[in-house]
Amino acid sequence: MSKYFVSPEEVETQAFDWGLLKWMSAPNVTGAQKFSAGVVLLAPGKGHMTHNHPGPEEILYVISGYGRQTVADESMELRPGMMVFIPEGVNHSTLNTGWETLKLIAIYAPPGPEIALRELPDCRILPPGELP
Repeated sequence: MSKYFVSPEEVETQAFDWGLLKWMSAPNVTGAQKFSAGVVLLAPGKGHMTHNHPGPEEILYVISGYGRQTVADESMELRPGMMVFIPEGVNHSTLNTGWETLKLIAIYAPPGPEIALRELPDCRILPPGELP
């Protein structure tokens, strides 16, 4: 299976108390086998607690909004246009420090954490096309 073009209405939404995730490319969406990519929306004042991903590397690209990213023992303020590289297994966290939604692109290589996120007890799955 290969799907070359994907719109947000075609994929499910992972809803958490901190925000929303839409995996626009993953093995079950496009057939991509070496990476997954999604849009992350972090609500103001919310974020991801410190965690890590054994196996994949991660890239975060800031589309809009402002936040604070910690990777290992380094922290930096995020702004639009910045990219963050998170090596395999390294602890990291993200916090929206602004008044508006922090919008990120998240990429995992290889894919996998998007499946683990889906299985968390605080994850609500909204079917394609359904609004939160």
